[in-house]
Amino acid sequence: MADDADLNILPLDGLHRRLGARMVAFAGYAMPIQYDGIIAEHLWTRESAGLFDVSHMGQLLVEGDGAADWLESLAPGDFKALQPHRVRYSLLLADDGGILDDLMVTNTGRSFYLVVNGATKAADIAHMQARLPAGISLHHMDDHALLALQGPAAVTVMSRFDLTPETIDQPAFADLKFMAGARWLWNGVPLGITRSGYTGEDGYEISVPAAHAEALAEALLAHAEVKPIGLGARDSLRLEAGLPLYGHDLSPEITPVEADLSFAISKRRKAEGGFPGAARVLDQLFNGAPRKRVGLAVAGRMPAREGASVWKGERQIGVLTSGGFAPSLGAPIAMAMIETDMAADGTAVEIDVRGKRIAATVVPMPFKQKNYVREGEKK
Repeated sequence: MADDADLNILPLDGLHRRLGARMVAFAGYAMPIQYDGIIAEHLWTRESAGLFDVSHMGQLLVEGDGAADWLESLAPGDFKALQPHRVRYSLLLADDGGILDDLMVTNTGRSFYLVVNGATKAADIAHMQARLPAGISLHHMDDHALLALQGPAAVTVMSRFDLTPETIDQPAFADLKFMAGARWLWNGVPLGITRSGYTGEDGYEISVPAAHAEALAEALLAHAEVKPIGLGARDSLRLEAGLPLYGHDLSPEITPVEADLSFAISKRRKAEGGFPGAARVLDQLFNGAPRKRVGLAVAGRMPAREGASVWKGERQIGVLTSGGFAPSLGAPIAMAMIETDMAADGTAVEIDVRGKRIAATVVPMPFKQKNYVREGEKK
């Protein structure tokens, strides 16, 4: 599949192959799914630092007076209150409140920098362009790569790099906390760095001009704490962290409340509305939704996969949206969309796996504690 001429090629394609990656087709790209094995890569990231190539994701720049107001017409975040160098998780919503994508939004101080999912970026851009008012520009940064350095040793590794701040008003790199970011120069190369990620671990996402991506990746991999990590471990890491994956746990048929992402609706927007599907979403928020995304601890050792049905007695109450083996826990786990009256923690259910019923229990997420370094914490 990875040799299919129709696949897009990442800036680091040659490096992945030299490192022995097994390449697969994903979101229209040839991408590394593993190098040394998914479990080994998963555990290395939890214990040290893993380097992920996420250049398939869409990097967008929104500029112009009124950019925050325009973003608020598309998503339920309070972007007018988002301070410079701060990052916010948000949701691109359809007119009926369904989720078109989830995304990260950074206020750079001069513009808004967005990271959207690779499989949906073309549709996202078309959706935004169709609603773009005069005076606001939307630029697809398709000449940039995106790397993610994740794990407890990420901060140690990055502290060894000689990074020059782009502006005097940005936070010092050593003081950068979770969901904050700015721009630095590394050997004259501009890097957009946020302390964020999608593994549940401390770490950084680094936007770099594609022409310099391989040099940066090799500089990171030169540190003993860092190994390359593929898509397989990225998926198991985010599952343990209870983080939804678009196209699986999120879709246009699912609202923010049903997805258990009500925190992405900012306080002011809960009061004022004004975002797509606000009437439906706020009604579910205040009066309850018919279903909810939950975590499931699965009995035994057999993983239950996406699409398996969830039962309470003789009644189907939902369906698995993600599932697999959790290397950090040594047990299978899953996420499911189930009826709200069955969503309380401790509820015993069953999962139909190829005709065999497997016991499971609704449990809180994340399955494994997140290790982010938030404002005011020392690390």
